[in-house]
Amino acid sequence: MPIVKGGPYGAPGPFPTDGVVVRSDAEARRAVEAARRERRPLPVLGLLGGDLHRTLGGTPPPGSAGGEDRLRSDGGVTFAVDLGEVLVDGRLHLFVAHLVARSRLWTRAFVAMNAQWLGPWNLGPRAHPGDGLLDTYDVHLRVSQLLAVRARLHHGAHLPHPGIKEQRTGAIQIDLDGPLGVRVDGEAVGRGRRLAVRVEADALTVVV
Repeated sequence: MPIVKGGPYGAPGPFPTDGVVVRSDAEARRAVEAARRERRPLPVLGLLGGDLHRTLGGTPPPGSAGGEDRLRSDGGVTFAVDLGEVLVDGRLHLFVAHLVARSRLWTRAFVAMNAQWLGPWNLGPRAHPGDGLLDTYDVHLRVSQLLAVRARLHHGAHLPHPGIKEQRTGAIQIDLDGPLGVRVDGEAVGRGRRLAVRVEADALTVVV
């Protein structure tokens, strides 16, 4: 169930033997999409890296073997997290951390955050992967505004901004006014101009 403000999130629990270990958001997405294509239950994911991992308090492990040992020990923490879905001009893609459609300079963009981080940027400072909502940002910036916004992204201080329309929502449709490059969980999936985005609450179980 979605989180309650001020309530606990995550519970101690070891990683199951049939879980799938992933080291990036892209690996997590591929594991989820494979299960959906094959009509299998979504696997429990053991996160060793990526922006969702960082959002949930994970730190980079000293090595892949050490990280897996920690996941399977009593030190692992289990979370129920939301899953994002996007139709890009009718083509369905899933995402665990974020969706980004943007122009080369970011003057026009649309972003949906399930995680707080996009690489080094604290792009979704209020985003929470277990609240049943996506934090979305419809961006129209002038070139002259870019440097000031980017200087604040590392600290999540770029909001509010008159050129960035923020909305926390379970579903949204957006017309990008022209085709933009689209990336889900850091991987390019083509170009599109019409996006239909929704969240599936508590769809995934992950261990960090």
